[in-house]
Amino acid sequence: MIARTGWSVVLGLIAVQVLVLHLLGRVWICSCGTIRFWVGDIHSSELSQQILDWYTPSHVIHGMIFYGVLHLFLPRAPVLARLAVAVGIEVAWEIAENSPWVIEAYRKQALAAGYTGDSILNSVLDTVAMMTGFALARLLPWQATVALALLAEVTVGAIVHDNLTLNILNFIHRFPAVEAWQKRV
Repeated sequence: MIARTGWSVVLGLIAVQVLVLHLLGRVWICSCGTIRFWVGDIHSSELSQQILDWYTPSHVIHGMIFYGVLHLFLPRAPVLARLAVAVGIEVAWEIAENSPWVIEAYRKQALAAGYTGDSILNSVLDTVAMMTGFALARLLPWQATVALALLAEVTVGAIVHDNLTLNILNFIHRFPAVEAWQKRV
């Protein structure tokens, strides 16, 4: 009964995400009319529109971070309750990320000049990616989780000149040297 309630909360939060994104005018799928599993071109207009892209690892890392923080601050809470909190945080971020203010803030970054927001498909799968990271952190030793997160950050950063760390830094303050480096991709 408790598990059913926990999963109902998780699915309810994702339903809220879908509804709010729809009300914000987000497209259901890429306006190109196709659904692709992967978009590897960092400059593609299909980035943040399809199932997976170079920003998916960032959402997996969100889940790892949420698991660790919630494990520290809510150690006695059932894992499913902590997952529901993590999904609530991710859903709130996905809604904020697709608000006109945040979209405009992202457009000021070197790699996000043409960013128009996520499709609903991509946004929901970003939440699923976060849940995957949460599950990995639950199942793996903490050292393996940290190593996997660092590997993802370094690999994505090296390949596309962006990752979760740079995304946060650029959102807070623009660094000309970082922007120049990112424009070289």
